[in-house]
Amino acid sequence: MSNSSNKLQAKDFITIGIFTALLFVVEFACGMLGFIHPYIVASYVIMIPLVGSVPMMLFYTKVEKFGMISIMSVLMAIIMFVTGMGYLGAPLIIASGVIADLIAKSGKYKSAKKTIFSHGVFCLWICANYFPVVVTADSYRQDLLDGGYSKEYCDNLFRAINSRTFAVLLILCFVFGLIGALIGKAVVKKHFEKAGIV
Repeated sequence: MSNSSNKLQAKDFITIGIFTALLFVVEFACGMLGFIHPYIVASYVIMIPLVGSVPMMLFYTKVEKFGMISIMSVLMAIIMFVTGMGYLGAPLIIASGVIADLIAKSGKYKSAKKTIFSHGVFCLWICANYFPVVVTADSYRQDLLDGGYSKEYCDNLFRAINSRTFAVLLILCFVFGLIGALIGKAVVKKHFEKAGIV
């Protein structure tokens, strides 16, 4: 493969943009459910990997060059910052994307097993949602109270998401990222076959 064919083209950036937007819609929709109950916020690690698995598996069928998954993670970090989640989680989001990209690349973007594993790692970005809760707990709690949330809501949120539960949430992200990838792969099986991912 020539060097020029390894470079990202305009269509690749368009693909990244489209699927990043779809992933954000999934994240936003799940985020809206978080207003109902704080335990739903904690369950993002289950909901987003599963709900987002179909568009993400479609995205993987279009990834053939290093950088596409990484750029998606950078865009997600920017979106998270712009939508008020701050910059604390950006390193995790970007690191998850780059490592996921390297894993998929190691299978030449044609290995179903590497794709599934890559998605599991990529889904670790979801835990960036929890950085404000864990790292800036006191100020974040006060912001929630000032914003009209009840003390009960805050107590339950910080009971579910804290420095002691963060590792468990990361593991759940990865596990349900794998499960979601298997489900998504089954749903878009024909696209996987067409892309030559085996």
